[in-house]
Amino acid sequence: MPASPLSLASMPGHRVARTLTGVLAGAALGIVELAFLCAAVPARLIPPARPAAGRGLARLVSLERARLARWFDHATEPVSGGYGFLAARAALGVVVGYAFAAGLFLSGLLLTGGLWALVTGQGEAVAVNLPGVRLVTDSGIVGLVTAALLLTLTVPATLVAGAAERRLAGHFLGPGRQELMRRRIAELTATRSGIVRAVDDERRRIERDLHDGVQQRGVALAMLLGRARHDADPARAGELVAQAYTESRRLLDELRSVAWRIYPTALDELGLRAALTGVAERSGVPVTVHYGLAERPVREVETALYFVAREAITNAIKHAGAGDILVVLTEDDGTVSVAISDDGAGGADPAGGGLSGLARRVLALDGTFTVDSPPGGPTTIAATLPREAPCG
Repeated sequence: MPASPLSLASMPGHRVARTLTGVLAGAALGIVELAFLCAAVPARLIPPARPAAGRGLARLVSLERARLARWFDHATEPVSGGYGFLAARAALGVVVGYAFAAGLFLSGLLLTGGLWALVTGQGEAVAVNLPGVRLVTDSGIVGLVTAALLLTLTVPATLVAGAAERRLAGHFLGPGRQELMRRRIAELTATRSGIVRAVDDERRRIERDLHDGVQQRGVALAMLLGRARHDADPARAGELVAQAYTESRRLLDELRSVAWRIYPTALDELGLRAALTGVAERSGVPVTVHYGLAERPVREVETALYFVAREAITNAIKHAGAGDILVVLTEDDGTVSVAISDDGAGGADPAGGGLSGLARRVLALDGTFTVDSPPGGPTTIAATLPREAPCG
């Protein structure tokens, strides 16, 4: 069965051969680039000649991109690298490429001469002095050994040259697709673990709400009913039942509040505008909502926008002592954004439990999350998310 392209590409010898071919191709292209730069730099001083120079620059950069993608596996977006890239690339190509060419030419001469001397027997005796040892051997063998050493040094030198080519391309043209994929994998790994932590934090918060609110009121209700059951005085028992009824109403309100904090049904049924209106009505300070979205975002994005706004409002009231809060939702062709501003004391810590959980939620959707909260205020918390949730 023939080897697949992937298995061939993973072979060290194949990699060295591809890199060496790319270096030598870069040497040839470097001569063309140097000639172009010598003509294009003065031509840029002449306005009518600038378009032609720009087209030549774009053409050469396109050739460089094709060479980098073909021989160095460094595929980049089709954008111009500019004259700076071309000058650096030409210098590197000429110096490295022709150094390799000279080395290979010398190795070839030594190899050919050594073989000829051994086959024809015309080699001369050569003394080789080593530490503590003096060897006498044939000049043909010396030539073959020297050629082998030069060719052996070509392997690490080729890999170093390839790394230099990729680094130069990454600096001027941006990271290649493999580097972008590596970064994306690292980002997805980080956001995945962040989501796990955010879910755990949310579970702990729900447990605290149930323990400190619902459970305490349930215990109080049970105690009132127990006292009423065992009280022999009907009037006193009736009073205790009335207190139990009041406590049961408080328990129901607490349950609704916890359920609303976990996930409001209005968000699914009526949308983000209605859910944020409910948050504003329940807050203890004035909250103004400017809703600038033409249509409902997708569910994941809408949920993230809601929780960012709700958590920011809660923090402003609970920790910053804000007296006025503004929520603004905007959109453009590819993103939707929410910004929450308050006039509180500021000093919000982005690494805090609530804000860091929001950041992880937003990053998991390929969004950005920022906190601007200098001491003394004001505070602005903003999140920008893509219109469509990422796949996978």
